[in-house]
Amino acid sequence: MNVSQPKIIVIDDDPTGSQTVHSCLLLMCWDVETLKRSLQDDVSILFILSNTRAMSPQQAAATTQEICQNLQMAIAAAEIKEFLVVSRSDSTLRGHYPIETDVIAQELGGFDAHFLTPAFFEGGRITTNSTHYLLIDGVKIPVAETEFAQDSVFGYSHSYLPDYVAEKTQGKIPAKDVIKFTLTDIRSGQIRQRLLKLTGNQCVVVDGETQSDFDLLAQEILQTTATGKRFLFRSAASLLTSLAQLGEQPIPPEKMADYKPNDKPGVILVGSHVQKTTQQLNQLLTKDGVAGIEVDVVRLRAQPQSRTSILQETLDSVQRVFTQGQTPVVYTSREELSFSDIQKRLEFGTVVSALLMDVVKGLPTDIGFLISKGGITSNDVLSVGLNLTAARLVGQILPGCSVIRTEPTHSQFPNLPVVLFPGNVGNQDSLVAAWYRLRNS
Repeated sequence: MNVSQPKIIVIDDDPTGSQTVHSCLLLMCWDVETLKRSLQDDVSILFILSNTRAMSPQQAAATTQEICQNLQMAIAAAEIKEFLVVSRSDSTLRGHYPIETDVIAQELGGFDAHFLTPAFFEGGRITTNSTHYLLIDGVKIPVAETEFAQDSVFGYSHSYLPDYVAEKTQGKIPAKDVIKFTLTDIRSGQIRQRLLKLTGNQCVVVDGETQSDFDLLAQEILQTTATGKRFLFRSAASLLTSLAQLGEQPIPPEKMADYKPNDKPGVILVGSHVQKTTQQLNQLLTKDGVAGIEVDVVRLRAQPQSRTSILQETLDSVQRVFTQGQTPVVYTSREELSFSDIQKRLEFGTVVSALLMDVVKGLPTDIGFLISKGGITSNDVLSVGLNLTAARLVGQILPGCSVIRTEPTHSQFPNLPVVLFPGNVGNQDSLVAAWYRLRNS
């Protein structure tokens, strides 16, 4: 690693934050020894998959605190002198902000500023004039007017980021105190002196319309941190590309089938319920060579005792479809369920995920690939379904869609390519495109 390149430590609230980089480690556990060993890896960026988006605020805070306390010991043991910390979230501004950044600041302390950089170009999200937009069919829609802002757990009412900060911090950081880095500031090279003056963990919101905007920002950030300034980020994935500076991935996206261990079909698992996922699923199910297998979560909720039957029926269907040379597409029923409170929704989500992970554990051991659709689903696939403690990211199969590969020594699925496909990434044909690329070996 270049001595001028700090170690970039990403605490990721689900496993999709690595969706713009490659070759780095993803950690599903964070004991001090694992962290120390991983901090010494040659690749400049490291992801710790906390899965806090699936947790209550209290659980998220406790998990983040544990990670940071272990990190502090591991950083000292590994003798890491320069590092940046990124709280990667931003499922279109949904997540435990400011809980996670507050805990990180408390435990790893001494930050001069924390930056909100939610622009995610691969997902069609940009920030201009401090307002965050989602591009839908080329039209800029303020994110507070999209379905994501109505999230029952992480909803919000402001697209203008200083107001979003004030809303989420409940006025602890007033909108007027939020510092703004606009496109004009970044593109004119006028932010170095402003970066040097930041102190006391000030909140900064940052514009970005293209990757080159973040390249300019990252260059200034890296040069400023080299002088001793300490910065924390609450960010989507695009900034990580600019900070890590990894270059091209080893195998191009269209050649990802080269990673397959055999020529047999794979399995596609769909847990996400956002509208874009449902559109992609519907498109996939029209194709020859796939067979849909619905997991009826309404029945699971009404009759918890039916879990064993649902699991066995699903696995029997998967085996039948796979034996016929087709790709099984296992998906949760699309009906939106209502709950009396957020905690009950989270708890039922855990029940559904546990069932899906038992499906993963029961898959044929000679599948050719696995595509996991949804951030929390993907986290559970890695840590529970595949029982991984760490994985090496090989790259992206589509913009924003990571691929990891299990180790040759994996007890059940050796050398298996696994796609981590976020719920709200791509267009209606993207899931089909990923399947085509892995099917055609």
